[in-house]
Amino acid sequence: MTADTDVLVLGGAGVDTVVHVPELPLPFADSYMIRPGITARAGQSGDFVALGLTALGLRTHHLDMIGDDTEGDLVRALHRDHGIPLTAIPQPAGTKRAVNLVGPDGRRLSLYDDTRSTASDRLPEATVRELAAASRHAHVVITPPCAQALPLLREAGLTLSTDLHDWDGADPYHEPFALEADLVFLSATALADPERTLRDIAARGRARIVVATAGAQGAHLLADGELIHVPPAEPPAPVVDSNGAGDAFASGFLLGWLNGEDPRRCARYGAIAGAHACTVPSTRTDVITRTELLARAARPESPAATPAAVEEGDRALIPGLD
Repeated sequence: MTADTDVLVLGGAGVDTVVHVPELPLPFADSYMIRPGITARAGQSGDFVALGLTALGLRTHHLDMIGDDTEGDLVRALHRDHGIPLTAIPQPAGTKRAVNLVGPDGRRLSLYDDTRSTASDRLPEATVRELAAASRHAHVVITPPCAQALPLLREAGLTLSTDLHDWDGADPYHEPFALEADLVFLSATALADPERTLRDIAARGRARIVVATAGAQGAHLLADGELIHVPPAEPPAPVVDSNGAGDAFASGFLLGWLNGEDPRRCARYGAIAGAHACTVPSTRTDVITRTELLARAARPESPAATPAAVEEGDRALIPGLD
């Protein structure tokens, strides 16, 4: 039986209010005059992954809990405008929202509204089973309803991926996702020893591949027990914002992975997509297309990806793809 969907994305739908600030951390002051203005737009982690995958030609379906509110209308419009099927489960607490403070160098600080969820939130079992049965793969955002869905996805026989974002390698909240996924992404920003964390995830969980993105220093790829340094891709324009770069990396990597390509090639796709995302202002949701990605991937890499243990210098990480 042929699946109708390449990737089922669970969770991560919401709205960000983007505020450009003169520096991060932001010094205390009574007020700031903000330019180029303050913008609210749909697009959190699951939204960006769904957008990225769709632009890369993968059939994508997004499932999450969304409120009957202004933010929910923005999320539904985003999916409608980009032709992404969305199954929206009613969320009485309201659609997830956050405030992103963005510095001049593109770094960001996200403030999440924790009132937009409850301990009893669940994705309906029947809905998860139905959508999983029609899918090849599931990408799971680290929210409580998605954690509850992990066993159902496993029962359906899907391969799973997840993004742990800025996990420190110790917080137990992330562990169910880290240990159940076949493919794990995370940011190296909060990791004292990226290699140790990557190997720990692989040793204790199901992951065949673990990737820690490290901003301008590229990424660390653990595949088949071999640690490989993946060089960063050259951004096609000036870097203005890191928001969504990690989601773009995951989307690019999944394009190659679902096509059975070598992990190094998958990571190359991810690096190119992540670099492109860093050139897009956070007020927009532009993503790289399949044609653009493959054209850039056809160019020679410089320097080449090399197997290596994590060097001491790699630990002076530049925030970016998180």
